[in-house]
Amino acid sequence: MPKRGKTYLAAKEKVEAGHRYTLSEALELVTSSARGKFDETVEAAVRLGVNPAHADQMVRGSVVLPNGLGKSVRVLVFAKGEKEKEAMDAGADYTGSDEYIEKIKGGWLEFDRVIATPDMMGNVGKLGKILGPRGLMPNPKVGTVTFDVAQAVRDVKAGKVEFRVEKAGIVHSPVGKVSFGPEKLMENIQALMEMIVKLKPATSKGTYIKGVAVSSTMGPGVRVDPLDLRNL
Repeated sequence: MPKRGKTYLAAKEKVEAGHRYTLSEALELVTSSARGKFDETVEAAVRLGVNPAHADQMVRGSVVLPNGLGKSVRVLVFAKGEKEKEAMDAGADYTGSDEYIEKIKGGWLEFDRVIATPDMMGNVGKLGKILGPRGLMPNPKVGTVTFDVAQAVRDVKAGKVEFRVEKAGIVHSPVGKVSFGPEKLMENIQALMEMIVKLKPATSKGTYIKGVAVSSTMGPGVRVDPLDLRNL
């Protein structure tokens, strides 16, 4: 078992084992305990009452966080003609078609998100083994395969996050930076939770939101009382 640093252990001492905090209390703990030499990312982990092994219980979506993520995002758009120009005008970092496909095949990965027009997916699909494992493959379910490339680029630049339930039934998603403070982080988490609830599968029975925890990059997880989230 790896050793934990003094900073982590000091932060963990402030968290009462087994206790479920209100979201406000949890975010106060997370932000006040962060001692990294950089602006740590805050993440939410939401445990759902679904079985991802069943296709009809897969929870996947995206949401534009009202306060963004606090970092710049490099966006690559696969498009041609007028759509390529629209993407550039909207703020895309890279736009094009076959030339970028070849660059990626050669090992180039200097981008954080990928958007594509539907007519480009035949060629972009050839990059599945490269983009798929990195979570970069465009997908219509999260709005990254679209002809409205301008809006897609603006959403990503504004702080749009994609999420997908993992095999263990947990959704992990960044919700901002420690420097945002509890209030802005709470607004972002509210937007995330509202979308997750909206995407509840019809076949999901029993308790849907089973557990929630928040943490910073270098800090321990702080459990949140799911009942408190109903008041958001």
